[in-house]
Amino acid sequence: MNEQRWINAKEQYDAVPVPPELNDRVRQGIRSGRSARRRTRGLRSLGTAAACFALVFACLNLSPAIAHAAADLPVVGGLFEVLTIRNYVDTDGDRTVSVTQPGLSGTAFAQQINDEIQVRVEEKIAEGEERIAQEREAFFATGGTEEDWAKRNNEVHVDYDIRYQSDSRVSFVVNAYVATAVVTQEQYFYNLDVSQDRELTLQDLLGEDWKAICDESIRTQMAAAEDPRVFFLEDQGGFSGVDDTTGFYINAAGNPVIVFPKYAIAIGAMGAVEFEISP
Repeated sequence: MNEQRWINAKEQYDAVPVPPELNDRVRQGIRSGRSARRRTRGLRSLGTAAACFALVFACLNLSPAIAHAAADLPVVGGLFEVLTIRNYVDTDGDRTVSVTQPGLSGTAFAQQINDEIQVRVEEKIAEGEERIAQEREAFFATGGTEEDWAKRNNEVHVDYDIRYQSDSRVSFVVNAYVATAVVTQEQYFYNLDVSQDRELTLQDLLGEDWKAICDESIRTQMAAAEDPRVFFLEDQGGFSGVDDTTGFYINAAGNPVIVFPKYAIAIGAMGAVEFEISP
């Protein structure tokens, strides 16, 4: 959309008469919605979440007052936003499920990303619930007591972090973990060019020689580590090079940061291992 169309659209918005009480009603509605989400124990279906998501943006388009009330939401570019579309905590005697789920506004591409995130979140919640149920059964089968079980901190948790944003690009990470007797964690990386409705690759950021640049930088950083022995040797399953499936995010400097999950290339005490790659 060109600048003149934006100006015309703004003038049309500003011309819409706004009832004096609208702002108060909007803010009251937002507060009520947040309270209702906190009390929610079940999970919204994909269809319900999509409908609510669409309603938010319909409201933003209808009135400048409503848009102003939502002005504290993270914004990426003029037509692309990253929003928290689901936020709740569900606790019972066995576990706690806490979810802060992102969603994108904009195009069909944005909805495609939303659908993918939805599936991943639901899968992680189901996986966590099943694992906790299995551990509960095993716990009591081996003589565990209700009192001891109540001391366990069983949790399924999902949240996200925006790592980089500009008018045309956004990078964020969806974090998911299940904590029982053992903690397992996964990260899903989204690096998007919102002006072209596509996912960014390491080649986009580093050029044709992206693989050689990454491999050389990572090996140099590993060798310069305080104790390089924390990294597995290549013949032990250690680092052997990046590929198209290697996870990364874009940091505040605009550089890609390669991320290897816990145990992938180093001892468990290192956790997830990250390497910033400077072009």
